[in-house]
Amino acid sequence: MTLSKKYKIAIVGASGYTGSELARILIHHPQVEIVAITSESHAGKKFSDLHAQFEEILELPLIRAEEVQDLKPDVIFLALPHGVSMEFVKKWQASAAKIIDLSGDFRLKDPEVYKEWYNKEHTYPEGFEGAAYGLPELHEEQIKKAKLVANPGCYPTASILALAPLFAKGLIQPGSVVIDAKSGTTGAGIKHGPTTHFSNVNDNFKAYGISSHRHTIEIEEQFQGLNSQEVRLQFTPHLLPVDRGILVTAYATVNAPSEMNREKLTKLFTEFYQDKPFVRIRKQAPALKDVRGSNYCDIYPFWDDRTQRVIVVSVIDNLVKGASGQAVQNMNLMLGLDETLGLKQVPIQP
Repeated sequence: MTLSKKYKIAIVGASGYTGSELARILIHHPQVEIVAITSESHAGKKFSDLHAQFEEILELPLIRAEEVQDLKPDVIFLALPHGVSMEFVKKWQASAAKIIDLSGDFRLKDPEVYKEWYNKEHTYPEGFEGAAYGLPELHEEQIKKAKLVANPGCYPTASILALAPLFAKGLIQPGSVVIDAKSGTTGAGIKHGPTTHFSNVNDNFKAYGISSHRHTIEIEEQFQGLNSQEVRLQFTPHLLPVDRGILVTAYATVNAPSEMNREKLTKLFTEFYQDKPFVRIRKQAPALKDVRGSNYCDIYPFWDDRTQRVIVVSVIDNLVKGASGQAVQNMNLMLGLDETLGLKQVPIQP
C-alpha cells in the first residue's frame, strides 16, 4: 500500500447529515481529496453555509451533480434519498468512478422485493447484479471487487452484527428472533416532520413501523445469506429523544440450549469478530455514548440461564458506523487501502 496517491472524492448530496458526516471524516483521511460536493438547491453557496461547523475548515463551493463527471472523481458517494440514487447510478454506470450509495436503492436482492417494501418501481434493475452489500464484517471480499456498493441501513447494521455469528453457525431456532431497536432522531434525516418535531420527541418515547418497517426485509435477507434458510423475524424500531445512536436488543432461541452457556456464547462472538477492527465484544452492556462519533459497533452477548435464550445488545452511532463511517470503510476496501484508514476516531464521552 502506498500513501502517495490522493484519490479524488465527490459527495453528491450536501444538505443532509450523511453528507456532512462524510465530509467530517474525509477531510482527515490521508489518501483522499474532496473535489466536489453537490446540492441542487444550494449550488453556488459554500459548504460551510449549510453546515456552520465547517467554517474555515471546508469552504468548498457547492456545485450541481451534472458537473461532477467533469472532475473525474475516483469515488462518488451518493448521500441521496431512496428513489433518487438509482437515477444517478444509472446515469453514471459507464463512469470509471466507484460508487457508494447510502440510500436503500440497491440493498435488497432484486427490484421486485424493492418495489414491495419501498412502494416504488425501480428504474435501474440492472444495478442489482453487480451491487455488493456494504457490510465489511460479512462481505469484505465482494466489496473489494465491486464498482457499486449499497451501504447498509443503520438499523440493519446494528441488528445484523448482533446475531450474525449465531446465524452463520446455524444455531438459531427458526421463528424465534425478536429485534427491539431504538434510534436517535438523526436517523430520520435532516428534514423535520411531525414525528421528529421537538415537542413530539422531547421527553417522549415511541414505537413505529410495527411489523412493516422496510429494514425488516434487509435484515432477513442478510441472515438468509449466512445459512441459506428462510428467515422470519420480528423487528420493531423506536424513536429515542436523543440526537444520534442506535441501541439494539436482540433475542433468540438456539437449537440446542442445553449445550450453550455464557462462556461458549462469548467465545463464539469473539472468534467470529476477531479480525474485524470495528467490532468490540464487551463484558457488560454498552451504552450509546460508548460509540458516539466513532465507527465502532459494541456488542454484548448474554446467555440467560433462566429462559434458555440468547440476549445480545448492540450499539452504533447511526451517522457513522450506520452510514458515513461505514461508507468510508467500504471506500477503503474498494481502493485497496487499510479499512481503518481515516476512521480511528475515539468515541466521544460524555
